[in-house]
Amino acid sequence: MIKKLKRIAKQLLAIPAVRKSYETANRGVLAVAGSSRLGATLYSLPGFVTFNREQFAVLSGRRTYYENLRRSRTSHVELRRNVHRLEKGILMRPRRDAFARDYILETVEFYRTAVSRRPQDPVLDASEIQWAHDVLAEYFEIITVPDPVVDRARALFVSLAHTPTDGTVKPYEHGSITPSGVTYDQLLALSHQRRSVRWFLDKPVDRDLIDKALAVGRQSPSACNRLPYEYLVFDDPEMVKKVGAIPFGSAGYSHQIPTLIVVKGRLDSYFSPRDRHVIYIDAALASMGFMYALETLGLSSSVINWPDFEPLERTMSKTLGLAPHERIIMLMAVGYADPTGMVAYSQKKDLDVLRRFNPLDS
Repeated sequence: MIKKLKRIAKQLLAIPAVRKSYETANRGVLAVAGSSRLGATLYSLPGFVTFNREQFAVLSGRRTYYENLRRSRTSHVELRRNVHRLEKGILMRPRRDAFARDYILETVEFYRTAVSRRPQDPVLDASEIQWAHDVLAEYFEIITVPDPVVDRARALFVSLAHTPTDGTVKPYEHGSITPSGVTYDQLLALSHQRRSVRWFLDKPVDRDLIDKALAVGRQSPSACNRLPYEYLVFDDPEMVKKVGAIPFGSAGYSHQIPTLIVVKGRLDSYFSPRDRHVIYIDAALASMGFMYALETLGLSSSVINWPDFEPLERTMSKTLGLAPHERIIMLMAVGYADPTGMVAYSQKKDLDVLRRFNPLDS
């Protein structure tokens, strides 16, 4: 029904008089709605459902965040956030004699909750726990000044049963990093090699290659290292067709996509509404690294845009069984490019258009 209405709209807008009338009316409405906050409020009333859905998603995420504090989980975003805050305090110049007094006890409590497991609990992310342990151990080693809050947290930390680690998963000097050897020219060539591919060979994609590419993508920056996203990978042909037929942007080629990836953001990673947009930033950063990595593995990809459109949101949510706080960021088609398939030239903007130096200068 939705796609039928879209076709009708396209046919009508192809008529010059109809398009001109639509654009004139649209400009008139936007002249009022876009001139003030009051105008924008009035404009949003007819679209209340869309705005309310986002508000509900944010509130549901915050609610779930606090409920998760009492649940057993594979990964603990609250622990990840605080441990990363400790890391930033450790690497500061100059480093304060005592820092993190306002959240160090909370962090150790989070750590205790994570390591206090029952047999039926989900398997913990081992690397996350080692990282938390090593950073906490480093923190207590470098804070030597007497402080009642820090001393209390230290005593609690020492009393816990720890999994042995080598103590190396903590901040380190940049000079110890081994250079990759990748040159600028090689990276530039890779960026030109990566094109949005829509035509693929009828050849399955090895799941190990997806995981290899994800290993690169997850190294992308993430606010407080929370990685608030998941990659839902579909390689069953029937599932690919079912999910791939939902977005508008895949029309005409979704039937021959070998592997389809849905990138999902999790708003239950945050306790504050100020972070509601971070899922889009972090997932986008990871996805770009992921797509570059695919290219090095002989695979191609295409991002399928996911517009904020209520009917499609409902369909995708029902199909994937999403919770209210889970939001679709984008979809990606992945496969081996058909060498005879065409790709768009997609001329990019000149650097002088994209970039300005010191724009605050008068």
